[in-house]
Amino acid sequence: MAIREIIEVPDPRLKLVSEPVKPEEFNDDLKLLVEDMFETMYAAPGIGLAAIQVAIPKRLLVIDLQEPDMDAEPIKDEDGNEHPPIKNDPRVFVNPVITPETEEMSTFQEGCLSLPEIYADVDRPASCMVEYQDLDGNSHKEHLTGMMATCIQHEMDHLEGIVFIDHLSRLKRNMMLKKLRKLRAA
Repeated sequence: MAIREIIEVPDPRLKLVSEPVKPEEFNDDLKLLVEDMFETMYAAPGIGLAAIQVAIPKRLLVIDLQEPDMDAEPIKDEDGNEHPPIKNDPRVFVNPVITPETEEMSTFQEGCLSLPEIYADVDRPASCMVEYQDLDGNSHKEHLTGMMATCIQHEMDHLEGIVFIDHLSRLKRNMMLKKLRKLRAA
């Protein structure tokens, strides 16, 4: 396993539409790529990563919301404060296709590993249906809501060459890009 470089805006590869993973590509190389993607995502740290963000234009993404496990025994941090431990639920989506299920929208503050330290509220459908393959090529269909629905839509955008600031008004997008340039210059 290896931590890969995450490409950042304005890298033109982020505007590419990713290619499907072909049947013959469901192999050990794909599994190694997924392991690297998880390691890269956790190290960043993030909750989702599309293959194009590590310069692989394939329709592949990984997600782990890393939510607190409220049913588990609390753990103490270095200051002695108690917190619920993190519950990992690593998910892999190969060749995903999503369909919004409702006109109801939800708003979450989104960030992106390809736009470090940039955050903005984005409106997306509150739920969606996703059809995808697992690492063995088996097909699945699943209804997603809440943060998972938002996250998969965000990562799916990457597969289409879209970053989350593309959902913002021109003015807000330009402000975010200006902020990113200032952060890089500092």
